[in-house]
Amino acid sequence: MKLYVGNLSFDTSEQQLRELFSPHGEVTSAALVMDRETGRPRGFGFVEFADAASGQAAIAALNGSNVGGRDLTVNEAKAREPRTGGGGNRGGGGGRW
Repeated sequence: MKLYVGNLSFDTSEQQLRELFSPHGEVTSAALVMDRETGRPRGFGFVEFADAASGQAAIAALNGSNVGGRDLTVNEAKAREPRTGGGGNRGGGGGRW
C-alpha cells in the first residue's frame, strides 16, 4: 500500500521519513519529491508498505500528527492523473497583427 505524506518539513530526510513510518509495519520504500530546479525537497513524499493493514495503521496514527512543527497529511496515494500536452496554443488561424 502506497501512502501520500504531505506538509513535511523541508528538513526531513528520506531516512527520517522511513523511521517515522516503520513502527507501523514493513516500509518497502520511502521517497521525498524533490524540486527539479533547486534539488531541495518540496515538502511531500510517498511511503510504501508491504501490506495494506500496516498502511491503514500508519494513516490512523500519523494523519494530523505534529512532526517538526507541522501537522502531517497522510492518506492513501491516488494513481497519478495522466498529463495532457498543455499550453502552447499552436493551432491554426492565420490572423496577422
